[in-house]
Parts: sequence; structure tokens; C-alpha cells
Amino acid sequence: MFPGSNRNRYQQSYGPPPQGYYPPPGPPPGPPPGPPPHGYYGPPAGPPPGNYQQRPSPNQGYQRPSAPPPLNHSQGGGGYQATYQRPMGPPPSVPQAFGQTGMTYQYSACNGRKKAVLVGINYIGSKNALNGCINDVKNMSRFLNKRFGYSYDDMVILTDDQREMGRIPTKQNIIRAMQWLVRDARPNDSLVFHFSGHGGLTKDLDGDEESGFDDVIYPLDFQQYGHIVDDDMHDIMVRPLPPGCRLTALYDSCHSGTALDLPYVYSTKGVVKEPNLLKDAGSGALNAFMSYESGNIGGAISALSGIAKKVSRLGSTNREQVIRSKFSPADVISLSGCKDDQTSADAREAGQSTGAMSWSFIKVLTDFPNQSYLSLLNNMRDLLAAKYSQKPQLSASHPQDMNLQFIM
Repeated sequence: MFPGSNRNRYQQSYGPPPQGYYPPPGPPPGPPPGPPPHGYYGPPAGPPPGNYQQRPSPNQGYQRPSAPPPLNHSQGGGGYQATYQRPMGPPPSVPQAFGQTGMTYQYSACNGRKKAVLVGINYIGSKNALNGCINDVKNMSRFLNKRFGYSYDDMVILTDDQREMGRIPTKQNIIRAMQWLVRDARPNDSLVFHFSGHGGLTKDLDGDEESGFDDVIYPLDFQQYGHIVDDDMHDIMVRPLPPGCRLTALYDSCHSGTALDLPYVYSTKGVVKEPNLLKDAGSGALNAFMSYESGNIGGAISALSGIAKKVSRLGSTNREQVIRSKFSPADVISLSGCKDDQTSADAREAGQSTGAMSWSFIKVLTDFPNQSYLSLLNNMRDLLAAKYSQKPQLSASHPQDMNLQFIM
């Protein structure tokens, strides 16, 4: 039984699992087909079986900049330590409207109820075993309690070193915990979902992504019951939320860039990445961006031409539907360990095994608590860049003011 009232309610609200269901005492029977790249939180090699789917006085002749630097943004060349610590105001307290579609959203003050679901899976005993995921969850729970005032009684922690049936990170238990997290959510509540474990890509089965792939996370029992797809996580944790309710999702897993399927993905300059906004118009958007970044202008023009053709085939009504499909009036932020096409490191920092993304998130906010969303993203990237190739991503359910103070 979970200690604390909220944990009791979590367990009681679902009751026991179906008769005859028993979680595996250790790893799922039989290792996955092959190991992921060594030291990375990648997916097990091959798909699971079955059909499922961060001011000096001016010198003479010095030209002042036209505007101050972004709030708390780490400076180019200065690395992680060069950080502006400037006071920032709270988020707007009134609904925000945007575009010509009449859509509105509401920021959360994060001064209501606080709940968290923390999932860490080491896949103990399997060929795809990881070392730092359980530590990530322990570190995150302490950090949330000390830094942001989350009560341990309002945390559901699922790790595969536990013996109680309800605490094991099976697919069923993870989904139940997600449902508990968002149940009865109210404006200004602050909810956290943290996953540290294997992630991957799977063929899109419902046709909502022309790129052909969905992001997934792997529960402990994925071999028997399958992975959890980004579409499902969005439907379970984002769609039910009311305006003004905050959900902060933290994914320390491979291929997790858009693991919560949020429409607005932000660059280190604080602007929306066009290819992610247009991903439902087809994979050509991503191809165009990658071609442009690599200097292949011809390739970019070709890919953009393909996008134009696809978008031109959409009527104005359908284009609005594409925009609306993953938008939420709630205040949802997702921070992931890497881009969709990258792996996340199973690292060793501060003398212990840990996920690189979880470690960087906690360290940046511990060393420099006063962060904007933009500085947090940049400082996490700067911190990791010294040793790792992965690039953390930040996405949102609505147009996000990246210079607001990060709260949760």
C-alpha cells in the first residue's frame, strides 16, 4: 500500500489488477532480441513481438546592443557557467489568445495541488539492462520535494527493484498512474510525469504521422504487453487537462524529442521549429530543415516544394484541424533528453549512475534556480555538450513565452 493519503487513493481508485495477473518478479521472461547501443537509453533491438502498437562600463567607441540578452540565457562561448540571473515575473493570469482561429490557452501559476508520477526502469537482469534509471527517480523525488514543495505522499513511484505488485512499472501500472495523475485536475495545479528508461520509434499505426513513426516508451513487461505510444500518452495525460493546469513531462529516454506529441517544439533561440509544427503535413518538413542546416539548399527547396503541395491539398478547415489536433488550452511542457533521432546516455555523474538528461535538469535548477524556459533548455544543452552528443528538447501544448520564469 502506498504511504500517504494520495497514494492510498491512487491504489484504491483502481483496485486490484484483473484476477490472474501477476507482475514478473524480475525482468520479463527472455531478454529482448538484442542490446541497444552500449551505454544508451535506446530501445531494445528489434520491435517487441506481437501486434500492438541554459554590465561592464562601456569602453570608448563601444556599441551598446540594441536590446538586453534573453532572460537567464547562457551566452555563446561562455558555456554552462555564463548565466544571467535576472528577476522574472509570474506567468500571465488571463487567458491568452492567438492566431485567427479563436483558440485560447491559460498559463498555470503552479500554486495549486502538486502531484507526480516517477517511473524508472533498469530492466534488471536483461541484456538491455540500464544502470541509472532507478537513481534518476530517487534523485527526482528528492529534488521535487526540496526545490518545488512536492509532498512524498503525492508521488507515485514505479521502479523495477520493488516487490509490491502496484509499484512495479508494468504497462498496466504506468497507464493507471498516468490516469491517476490527471484525474480531477484543476486550474493552477502542477503535475509532473518523469520517465527514465528505454525509448524508441515504432511504425505509425493510426496514420496521424506521415513520417511513419511514433515515439514510444518501453514498460518492464513490453515483451508481453507492448510499448506505450506517444499518441496514447497525449490522449491520457494532455487531453483531459483544463485550462490553467500545468503538466511537466520529463523524458530521459532515446528518441524522445516529441514523446508527448506536443505541437510547438522550441529551438535554443526561443522560436518554434517549423518542421515540428508542420510534422502532420509530412516528413518533408523535417527533410527540408535538415537539408537547410547541412547547407543543401537544393534539397531544402525540393523538400519545401513537397510540403507546399501537401499543404495546398488541405482546405482551410483541414489545416485548422491539423493545428488543433495536438493543441491544448492547458499549460503543458515537455523536456526530453534528445531529439527524435538521437539516443540518451546512461551516464555516470557525481559518483553514481544516472540518466544524462535527468542529471542535467536537476543540476541546472540546483546551481541556478532562477531560470527561464529558454535558459533552462540552453543550460542543459551546454552542460551536456562537454561529454555527450544528445540535445535536450523543449516542447509545449501552446505558443510558449520562453522568457517566462520556469516553474513547476
